[in-house]
Amino acid sequence: MIFDAHTHAWERWPYQPAVPDPDHRGRVEQLLWEMDRNNVERAAIVCACIDGNPGNNEYVAQCVRRHADRLVQFADIDCSWSSTYHRPGAARRLAEAADRYGLRGFTHYLADDVEWFASDEGMAFFEVANARRLVASLALSPRWQPALRRLAQQFPAVTFLCHHMAGARAQEEAPQPELGEIICSAAVPNIGIKLSGFHYVARAGWEYPFADVSHVVRALYQAYGPQRLCWGSDYPVVRFFLTYQQSLEAFRTHCSFVPAADQALILGGNLARILGPTGV
Repeated sequence: MIFDAHTHAWERWPYQPAVPDPDHRGRVEQLLWEMDRNNVERAAIVCACIDGNPGNNEYVAQCVRRHADRLVQFADIDCSWSSTYHRPGAARRLAEAADRYGLRGFTHYLADDVEWFASDEGMAFFEVANARRLVASLALSPRWQPALRRLAQQFPAVTFLCHHMAGARAQEEAPQPELGEIICSAAVPNIGIKLSGFHYVARAGWEYPFADVSHVVRALYQAYGPQRLCWGSDYPVVRFFLTYQQSLEAFRTHCSFVPAADQALILGGNLARILGPTGV
């Protein structure tokens, strides 16, 4: 089974430059068509209430209800673009959303306020996630990694999944301190990495099959092992750079140093296990 760990769906295309089909390009039907074409059985939709889509959580919830056998929602909770970002009441908002949408996970895009994890509000927020054993899908830069390690140790029932190789960059020069911080986080067993966003990690996002990214994937694979990595397409945003199929083959075909059995875990087995019975 292939289980895509990182997709999006929007009622209206949120990015510039403007596209000729803004009311269709981000729709869930496009995602499902690509999934069918590439034999991808399930996908996690990472909500993002960005430009023109303030109701993205509700839209994705409706999509998941219609396609419960195919889709899982990771609701946008207080992401960095929101008016509630790191404002008082975050724990309550997470609990309310978890109840409203029946969440197994949520997403939280972070800015630069690294100290928030250790704040009273941050602690209360992740206490809710820990009590409910939620998956925290985090968009964060490598500078967050020391704080993330401390947080994950305090809340062992939360699985933390870092978006897009945790912000690693292929062009980072030796001794690669940012990649080193990401590797250090492998010592904490409830931190995992999404092998998504090859186009972000690469020096040139259009230069498929991203040969310059292979050393990053290899380092993450060696550090985290096959059971804490999850492949993701980043569809439909990936269309700026490559096709859905290429996003899949960038890992499946062009990371040939990963044995087939381990690829099967990364391509779907791990996320199915992490989400548990309600994610099956």
